[in-house]
Amino acid sequence: MKLRLKTKLIFGLGFLFIVILLFGILGIFYINRLSSDTNNIIKNNYETLVYNNNMLKALEELPQNKKAVNDFDNNLKKQENNITEPGEKEATNDVRKNFEELKSDPSHLSNYIQIRQAIQVINDLNQNAILRKNAVAERTASDATFWLTIIFSVFSIIAFTLVFNIPEVIAAPIRALSEGISAISNKSYDKRIYLNQNDEFGDLANAFNIMAQKLDEYEHSNLAKIKFEKSRIETIINQMKDGIIGLDEKKNILFLNAVAEKLLGLKESEIIGKYTADIALKNDLMRTLLQNGNTNELKIYADNKESFFNKDVLDVTNNNEVIGQVIVLRNITPFHELNEAKTNFIATVSHELKTPISSIKMSAQLLADSRVSALTSDQKELLKSITDDSDRLLKITSELLNISQAETGNIQLKLQPVHPETIVEQALQAVLFQAQQKNIGIKKNIPVHLSFVQADAEKTSWVLINLLTNAIKYSHESSSIEISVTQKENKISFAVTDYGKGIEGKYLPKIFDRYFKVPGTYERSGTGLGLAISKEFIEAQGGIINVQSVLNEGSIFSFTLSAV
Repeated sequence: MKLRLKTKLIFGLGFLFIVILLFGILGIFYINRLSSDTNNIIKNNYETLVYNNNMLKALEELPQNKKAVNDFDNNLKKQENNITEPGEKEATNDVRKNFEELKSDPSHLSNYIQIRQAIQVINDLNQNAILRKNAVAERTASDATFWLTIIFSVFSIIAFTLVFNIPEVIAAPIRALSEGISAISNKSYDKRIYLNQNDEFGDLANAFNIMAQKLDEYEHSNLAKIKFEKSRIETIINQMKDGIIGLDEKKNILFLNAVAEKLLGLKESEIIGKYTADIALKNDLMRTLLQNGNTNELKIYADNKESFFNKDVLDVTNNNEVIGQVIVLRNITPFHELNEAKTNFIATVSHELKTPISSIKMSAQLLADSRVSALTSDQKELLKSITDDSDRLLKITSELLNISQAETGNIQLKLQPVHPETIVEQALQAVLFQAQQKNIGIKKNIPVHLSFVQADAEKTSWVLINLLTNAIKYSHESSSIEISVTQKENKISFAVTDYGKGIEGKYLPKIFDRYFKVPGTYERSGTGLGLAISKEFIEAQGGIINVQSVLNEGSIFSFTLSAV
C-alpha cells in the first residue's frame, strides 16, 4: 500500500490527538465520579451530623427557652428532608414523636432520653455511611490512578516513537534533495537520489533523477550542432527585408539584423548588451520604438526616400514568463505606393466619369419629357433603366471621390456654426420620397433649446442622409424611424433609430470598414463605402460615430459633434 506523506502525517498527528482526547475524557470521567462521591458524603451525611448536633444543643435548653424549641424544630425539619441511609427514617420519626410529646408535656423526662438515643442512632448511621462512601471514593481514585498510569505509559511509548521517527521521515529526504540540488548547481549532472519511499518525496526524487538525466544528456549533446543552428538562424534573420531587434527581459540589446542596423544608423557590435533606454537618449528612432506599442504605420527616411513601416512587438515566453522581446519593423512602402496609386487612379477615373454620366442622365431626362417626344411603354421602360443606372453610377463615383479624399487626407471642410435642426431638415427632405414609397413614418425628437453645432453642414447632412437611407432600406414597410438630437454639456448627438432586421453582434466592429457589407444583404446599388465615408467625415470634424444593434430588433446609428 502506497502511503502518501500527507496520510502519514494525518495518522501520526491523529494518534496524538486521540491520546489527548482519551486522557481528557478519562480524566473528566474520574473527576466527576470523585466529585459525586465527595458531594454525597458532604450533602447526605455531613449535613445530617450538623443538624443532629444543633438539635442536641437546643435540647439542653428545653423546655424553658422558646428559641431553643424553634431551633430544634427547624433542624429536625431539615433532617427530615435529608434522609439518605437505611434506618435513618425510623430514627428521625422517633425524634419527631418524642419532640411533639415533649412540647405538650415538658415535665416528662423519658422523652429527653429517647430523643438523645434516636439522634445517636442517626449519627451512627451517617458516620458509618461516611466511612463506607470514603472507601468507595478511595477505590475510585485508586482505579483512576491505575488506568491513567497504564494508558499514559503505553501512549507515551508510542508517542515517543512517533516523535522520534516522523521528523526523520521528513528531514532525511529533504537532506538528500538538498545535497542533490547543490550537486546540480555545481554541474554534477551524474548525481542521483535514491529514496525507498512510496510518497511525495519518492515522486520528487524520481523527478529529480529524470531532470538530472536530461541535463546530463543536454550537457553532453553535440555543441557543434547547436552552434550550427545558431549561425543558420542568424543568417536567415540577416537576409530578411524586415528590421528585427532582439531584447532580453531587462530591455538590453541581444541582436540586430542588417536592416535594423541601417534604419537605426547603428552597428550591432557597438550596442550589443546595452540598455535600450540609454541608446534612446541619442537615437530618435529607438526612442519612438520604446515609447509606442504596436503602431499601424511609422514613417522613416530610408533608401533615400520616405519609407513606411509597421511595427510589431512580439513577446518571447518560457513557461508563460516573458523572457524577452522581438521588435519587427515590416517594410510596407511598396504597398503604400500601390495604395496611393490606386487612390489617385480612382479619383481620376471617378472625376472623369462623373461628367459623361451626368450628361447621360440629363439626356435621359430630356427624352422622358413628353414635350420633346412621345415614347412607347417599352421605350419608357428602357429610359427608366438608363436613368436608374445613371443614378447608381453617379452615386458610386461620388462615393469613390469622397473616399479618395479621405484616404489622401484632403477632405475639404467648411466648419461653421449650424443649428442641428437645419441639418436634420436638409436630410429629411432628401429621403422623404424614399420613405413615402415604403409607407415609413419618420418621427423627429428635437428639443427646442439647442446650441449650435460646429460642423460642415453639407457633409454632416450627407452623413445623416446616408444613415436615414440605410434605415429606410432595412426597415419593414409601414414601420417607423426615429431621428433624435440630444445635447449633453458641450456635445450634441444625432441618432437614427430603426426597427428593422438589425445586425449580428459579430459584424458590428467591421460595419464602418471600407467595402464591407453584412453577409446576407444583396443590395445591387450598394458599394460598402457609405458608412466608411460617414466615419471619415465625422472624425475629420473631431466627432465620433457609433452603432448599436440587435438582430431582428433594429439598429441605432449615432454621431456626436462639438457644440459652439
